[in-house]
Amino acid sequence: MKLLDGKKLSEKILANLKKQISQSKLRLRLAVIQVGENLVSQVFINQKKKACQKTGIDFKLFKFPAKIGKLELKKEIEKIVRDPANSGVIIQLPVPKKFQPEEEFTNLIPDEKDIDVLSEKSFGKYFFTGLKILPPVVGGIFRLLKTYKIRLNGKNVVVVGMGRLVGIPLIPQLLREFATPTIINVFTKNPSFFTREADILISGAGKPNLICGEMVKQGVIIIDAGTTLKKGKLVGDVDFKSVSRKASYITPVPGGVGPLTVACLLENLVELNK
Repeated sequence: MKLLDGKKLSEKILANLKKQISQSKLRLRLAVIQVGENLVSQVFINQKKKACQKTGIDFKLFKFPAKIGKLELKKEIEKIVRDPANSGVIIQLPVPKKFQPEEEFTNLIPDEKDIDVLSEKSFGKYFFTGLKILPPVVGGIFRLLKTYKIRLNGKNVVVVGMGRLVGIPLIPQLLREFATPTIINVFTKNPSFFTREADILISGAGKPNLICGEMVKQGVIIIDAGTTLKKGKLVGDVDFKSVSRKASYITPVPGGVGPLTVACLLENLVELNK
């Protein structure tokens, strides 16, 4: 079993970005919009802030209470995206239920600042024709696979979860790489039937210990993109102890997909502002 070290790879990406920004004398700012309180979101916001500090990108957090009205929030987002100092704008997901579906708000971010690829316009282009940037989680996962020379063509890839950040955006890119994807959702009958057939299993359901050793075959490649806060610690969807006995490659949580997602987000910021 070999660990897929996302943290080490993310540090390389950030170092390269720092060099690019310094050489091109780019002045960049990442604007993060947070609505309400969410402990997991706070962990990721802190990671983004630290990554910005490492690369020389300015960081600004815009916090709004969950009680803010929809119209007022829209006006605030429009103000943030209009500010030329904000080079890239993201809305930290999830947002409180009263603001869902979140597309009503992510659609306010124009293409040139949508580094998360979350507006319907950006995502539609990515889905059907491709963009010069990838959704950050997708970018992180594919960078990891490429670095460790894991090929996708002809592989059975099972994706657990149909979330807006992991499951759904993965599908078009998997098809472009000639993989054979299967998506499991909460209504899938006998999910173990599918997971045992997976050459590569990618989970982004956000449910601790959802995937255990008896659900996978020997030699499987595991990408754990699920994140939940449990007793103050970030945990993934995979029961690492039992699954790692069978896996040929596996990502740790933390230290796997998470740091790479942040690095790829900043990579998108640089790419759209070159």
